[in-house]
Amino acid sequence: MSTRKTAIITGAGQGIGLAIAEKLAAESVNLVLNDLEEGLIRDACKKISNQFGMPTIAIPGDSSDQETINKMIEAAMTHFGSVDIVVANSGITLFGNFLEYSREDFMEVTRVNQVGTFFLTQAAALVMKSQPNGGSILLTSSVTAHQSHENLAAYAMSKAAIEMLAKNLVLELAPFGIRVNCVAPGATMTSRTALDPNYEKTWSKLTPLGNPASPEDVAKAAAFLVSDAAKHITGQTIVVDGGWTSISPSPYE
Repeated sequence: MSTRKTAIITGAGQGIGLAIAEKLAAESVNLVLNDLEEGLIRDACKKISNQFGMPTIAIPGDSSDQETINKMIEAAMTHFGSVDIVVANSGITLFGNFLEYSREDFMEVTRVNQVGTFFLTQAAALVMKSQPNGGSILLTSSVTAHQSHENLAAYAMSKAAIEMLAKNLVLELAPFGIRVNCVAPGATMTSRTALDPNYEKTWSKLTPLGNPASPEDVAKAAAFLVSDAAKHITGQTIVVDGGWTSISPSPYE
């Protein structure tokens, strides 16, 4: 069995999840990576293995499905012998006006963002509590858990719930040496957001530091929170948004 740490990361096929995986691979962490799109996650694993020389296992599937969650845990334990880090990064955004928002969209956002996060955290904690060094769990929130954003009521609600989950689990998991924190990205330039030709210009104007984040910016904060450098930090959220949540719209524009 490996003496290196092992991380499970969901939503790791692209964007922030992939950047976190690359950052941890650079720090010699074994990886079990998940994404709904099989081709995407297998390509990501191949890329990371080739670039960093780290063992990387792909577990495609719906991250909120218990069978997929079990496969991730089993892969980590079978191949590497431990589950030291979990990054529950999978999530979906379904925009919609509150007065017209459908029950179907609400349930889908809740299923992926909350149900998937809750039960992956539970499965990981059941393993971590028996490990000598416990473990570290990171949940991906959003600035929308802190500041309102039009047409994102259901999404914002799900992300605020995730942050409360991290705080609440301090009571139950700290005795086992398990830390639970959140990272809350703001506007971030990914392949998805780049589909909007105005995205970078708009968010560069709105962000006090003058530009949206890169996935690597978020990954650096995530890697810190799951590392031994943050061994006395739990129940907290780090917001990575260039200062956006600290301000209100200027009256001088």
